Amino acid sequence: MRPPRPAALFAAATLSYAANVGLGSAVAVHLVDTRHFRWVHHALYVSTSVLAGAAASTLLWSDSRAGWRLLPAALPLVVVSQISARSRRHPVVALSAAPFFVTSLARAIQEQQHGVS
Repeated sequence: MRPPRPAALFAAATLSYAANVGLGSAVAVHLVDTRHFRWVHHALYVSTSVLAGAAASTLLWSDSRAGWRLLPAALPLVVVSQISARSRRHPVVALSAAPFFVTSLARAIQEQQHGVS
């Protein structure tokens, strides 16, 4: 069985992160009420963390270097879990990971277009 392409892992991690930010934002502006299903936000957080770890692991088993651009996102992903979702810091910390997801995905796509796997 062939390992997944690095770009696919970076795309999945970035999509999961975007879905989590989208849900969190919708809750923050009262478009969505998750009182009875908060587990969805938690599940997206776990999904994002696992997929980001898998994407970063491409540094170990592929020629892709995009993982270096994603590694700094680990800090806000760890810290955000320790901050109350009702605090003003929660969205700031959560959004601080965005540039790392975006730039790592862009790099992974660029590498794929140039034949790096």
